[in-house]
Amino acid sequence: MSYPQTSPYYLSSVVDGQFLDVMINRSVPKDETDSYWIITQTYHMRPDLLAYDLYNDSRLWWVFAQRNPNRLKDPLFDFSVGTGIYIPQLSNLKTALGI
Repeated sequence: MSYPQTSPYYLSSVVDGQFLDVMINRSVPKDETDSYWIITQTYHMRPDLLAYDLYNDSRLWWVFAQRNPNRLKDPLFDFSVGTGIYIPQLSNLKTALGI
């Protein structure tokens, strides 16, 4: 079993075809074209909705936490109204993640 390129587990191996090995974080590099944005009520605790609206793919919800590790320690509960995050451009994600 392998995970799709849009998954945060893509680089992590599967042991004996049954168990996910230790997670290997996927890097979402900083770039000068990243946008700074304040999370609004529409996206409160819903990074999947923001990923869908920005990238047309809700499976990329995890890139916000990877790009903002000091602000989003918990990718869901820290994704709250008023929190400022950096948002990577889709073109940069395509290059970095190979999607």
